[in-house]
Amino acid sequence: MQPWQSTDPMRLHEIAAGIRKSVVRSLAEAQSGHLGGSLGLADIFTALYFSILNHNPRQPEWPERDRVILSIGHVAPVLYATLAHSGYFPLEELCTLRKLGSRLQGHPGRDHGLPGLELSAGSLGQGLSVATGMALAAKMDHRKHRIYSIHGDGELQEGSIWEAAMAASHHNLDNLTAVVDRNGLQIDGRTDDVMKLEPLAGKWRSFGWNVLECDGHDFSSILDAFHTAAQPSGLPAVIIAKTIMGKGIKSIENDYRWHGKVPSKEQIAGFLEDLPKI
Repeated sequence: MQPWQSTDPMRLHEIAAGIRKSVVRSLAEAQSGHLGGSLGLADIFTALYFSILNHNPRQPEWPERDRVILSIGHVAPVLYATLAHSGYFPLEELCTLRKLGSRLQGHPGRDHGLPGLELSAGSLGQGLSVATGMALAAKMDHRKHRIYSIHGDGELQEGSIWEAAMAASHHNLDNLTAVVDRNGLQIDGRTDDVMKLEPLAGKWRSFGWNVLECDGHDFSSILDAFHTAAQPSGLPAVIIAKTIMGKGIKSIENDYRWHGKVPSKEQIAGFLEDLPKI
């Protein structure tokens, strides 16, 4: 275990609280970006970068590192905040989010030179295909690193997701774990109203995946799911994480209108006050 890693839920809770505050501050400074999903995924990203991943912020291109593919590129603020808190770049750089010439653009772009990025993301539905290709390459090269891809539940309405899911099970890619941010909301409203996804677990099972479910805000549940997913099984694994959009700020929780809305300068103090103390 590296010095920055922990399995203590209280320590992880403190880190996640700091990441949420950084997300709010960076979006308030930019006056642009996606707040709701970024707050909802803070605990998943904390668990990955501070407990699960085999990675080294001092060597971002280390060949044996685990890879994280952010398929839902619009929640870049939580990825950026997590990378900064992990030590990939200074926390102060978060205030440059979405500004001209910044390495922290609205959607992640590897061409901007930010360490820790594995994919230039933006078009939904593409990440699982990239992750499947990476996992297959690792198998062919007899490498031990794992691939993690992060998806929104609304993103699963993209047909390309299911093409990749079929390929991953065909190739027995048990070095691949997909995470679904199952908050039940997308930009236009509830997923049940836009296009029903249930029975979601049954769909993944029918495509040959090992399906796990967890409380996306309980670190014991999250860590158990990741550890189980990493056990050799001959099957790719998917973790359906039950989350709350806007988690931590009661006034915006479960409100799809905060998918791409940002706090005003007047709101930021109240939002930061709402977030858990650290």
